[in-house]
Amino acid sequence: MTGPDQAEAAAADDDAAELIAQLKELAGADPADVRQVVAEVLAALDRAAGGALREHLPATIRADAGLDARAPARP
Repeated sequence: MTGPDQAEAAAADDDAAELIAQLKELAGADPADVRQVVAEVLAALDRAAGGALREHLPATIRADAGLDARAPARP
Protein backbone atom coordinates (compact mmCIF):
# COMPACT_ATOMS: atom_id res chain seq x y z
CA MET A 1 0.00 0.00 0.00
CA THR A 2 1.46 3.33 -1.03
CA GLY A 3 0.51 6.93 -1.59
CA PRO A 4 -3.15 7.88 -1.07
CA ASP A 5 -4.16 4.40 0.12
CA GLN A 6 -1.54 4.46 2.86
CA ALA A 7 -2.57 7.98 3.90
CA GLU A 8 -6.25 6.94 4.10
CA ALA A 9 -5.37 3.89 6.19
CA ALA A 10 -3.28 6.02 8.55
CA ALA A 11 -6.11 8.54 8.90
CA ALA A 12 -8.60 5.75 9.63
CA ASP A 13 -6.23 4.32 12.24
CA ASP A 14 -5.91 7.77 13.83
CA ASP A 15 -9.69 8.18 13.89
CA ALA A 16 -10.14 4.76 15.46
CA ALA A 17 -7.47 5.48 18.08
CA GLU A 18 -9.16 8.78 18.96
CA LEU A 19 -12.55 7.10 19.32
CA ILE A 20 -11.04 4.39 21.54
CA ALA A 21 -9.38 7.05 23.71
CA GLN A 22 -12.67 8.91 24.07
CA LEU A 23 -14.54 5.74 25.02
CA LYS A 24 -11.86 4.82 27.56
CA GLU A 25 -12.12 8.29 29.09
CA LEU A 26 -15.89 7.99 29.30
CA ALA A 27 -15.61 4.45 30.71
CA GLY A 28 -13.50 5.77 33.56
CA ALA A 29 -16.41 7.96 34.56
CA ASP A 30 -19.20 5.40 34.22
CA PRO A 31 -18.95 2.12 32.26
CA ALA A 32 -22.75 1.89 32.07
CA ASP A 33 -22.78 5.20 30.19
CA VAL A 34 -20.25 3.85 27.69
CA ARG A 35 -22.33 0.71 27.15
CA GLN A 36 -25.40 2.89 26.51
CA VAL A 37 -23.56 5.19 24.09
CA VAL A 38 -22.13 2.25 22.16
CA ALA A 39 -25.55 0.57 22.01
CA GLU A 40 -27.12 3.76 20.65
CA VAL A 41 -24.37 4.19 18.05
CA LEU A 42 -24.71 0.58 16.90
CA ALA A 43 -28.48 0.91 16.66
CA ALA A 44 -28.10 4.08 14.57
CA LEU A 45 -25.54 2.41 12.31
CA ASP A 46 -27.83 -0.59 11.88
CA ARG A 47 -30.73 1.70 10.91
CA ALA A 48 -28.49 3.51 8.41
CA ALA A 49 -27.43 0.15 6.95
CA GLY A 50 -31.05 -0.97 6.57
CA GLY A 51 -30.72 -3.62 9.27
CA ALA A 52 -27.67 -5.27 7.71
CA LEU A 53 -25.32 -4.61 10.65
CA ARG A 54 -27.21 -6.66 13.23
CA GLU A 55 -26.49 -9.98 11.55
CA HIS A 56 -22.75 -9.38 12.05
CA LEU A 57 -22.96 -8.61 15.78
CA PRO A 58 -22.82 -11.12 18.64
CA ALA A 59 -26.16 -11.81 20.33
CA THR A 60 -25.25 -9.96 23.55
CA ILE A 61 -24.37 -6.81 21.62
CA ARG A 62 -27.56 -7.07 19.55
CA ALA A 63 -29.53 -7.31 22.79
CA ASP A 64 -27.72 -4.31 24.33
CA ALA A 65 -28.43 -2.24 21.23
CA GLY A 66 -32.07 -3.37 21.08
CA LEU A 67 -31.46 -5.06 17.73
CA ASP A 68 -32.47 -8.56 18.78
CA ALA A 69 -36.25 -8.90 19.06
CA ARG A 70 -35.84 -12.18 20.96
CA ALA A 71 -33.91 -10.62 23.86
CA PRO A 72 -34.74 -7.46 25.79
CA ALA A 73 -32.15 -4.69 25.80
CA ARG A 74 -30.06 -4.41 28.95
CA PRO A 75 -30.55 -1.32 31.13
